[in-house]
Amino acid sequence: MGSFHLGGREVEISGKPVAEIGLAPGGVPATIDPNGKYLVESMYVQYFLPVDRRGAVPLLLWHGGGLTGVTYETKPDGGEGWLTWFLKEGWDVYNSDAVERGRAGWAMYPDIFTTEPVFLPIANPWERFRIGPGPGSYSARQTNPGTQFPVEHYESFVRQNVPRWTSNDAPTLAAYTALVDKVCPCVILFHSQAGQFGYKVAQARPEKIRALIAVEPAAVGDTEHAARLAGIPTLVLYGDFIEQDPRWPTIRRNGVAFADAVNKAGGKVEVVDLPKVGIKGNSHMIMMDKNSSDVAAYIQAWLETQELYR
Repeated sequence: MGSFHLGGREVEISGKPVAEIGLAPGGVPATIDPNGKYLVESMYVQYFLPVDRRGAVPLLLWHGGGLTGVTYETKPDGGEGWLTWFLKEGWDVYNSDAVERGRAGWAMYPDIFTTEPVFLPIANPWERFRIGPGPGSYSARQTNPGTQFPVEHYESFVRQNVPRWTSNDAPTLAAYTALVDKVCPCVILFHSQAGQFGYKVAQARPEKIRALIAVEPAAVGDTEHAARLAGIPTLVLYGDFIEQDPRWPTIRRNGVAFADAVNKAGGKVEVVDLPKVGIKGNSHMIMMDKNSSDVAAYIQAWLETQELYR
């Protein structure tokens, strides 16, 4: 196992006041001059390479909005995450913290990150990620019936949430493209906000992508370039409770419409609603749900049909 940072650019800041700042209680103040060059908009990647490699190419795991690579590590209830699950199956696994997230580092705003960060109150993911049936359900600890999310460990999930910026799509896309250039050909598994990054990077580098797995993509690629994905087998997964939610029917329709556009251009996109194949109760955080191993096994079986497994 190991890690690296990549991507980003140099930015020069000027016109800021110099200050004497105490960096530790009782310590000698340091002169901090904020003017100068900064290296910003890089991302962090951790990789795990099994001795018994059976995946034909590396598997890249890309997280959603307000989250980090922790998404795929140990689950909130202490269960095994997809990172370990696929590693045990013999895949080289590359797990990322995207630009601005986790160990990727921040930059000044509005000087470099041009908007204020978005923070989520405790109740927000419960109500928006279909753990409970919408507004007010967190305070009542009301869940969707049959939910597979480990609600007794919900606060452990909330502790993973980090700020996100709405203005950093371009540098995030650039960093992910740099990652693909570095380690691929590969399979990309992406979740939620990373839908746009997974699809758009594949459209920019179709020759480097052997398959895509879109886990409840909340955004999509460029429809006008749908044909660029025609040669890439793609699996799109949706969980449960979508029709009862005020937002998710539209999000799903947009995702299916994009899949249809790729298929009309000669693509091979399979859209799977997990309840229809007997995997029920999944929230938006499918990889954290109690039955996440069942979903991982479904993905693994699909990858094997794509001749990507030895």
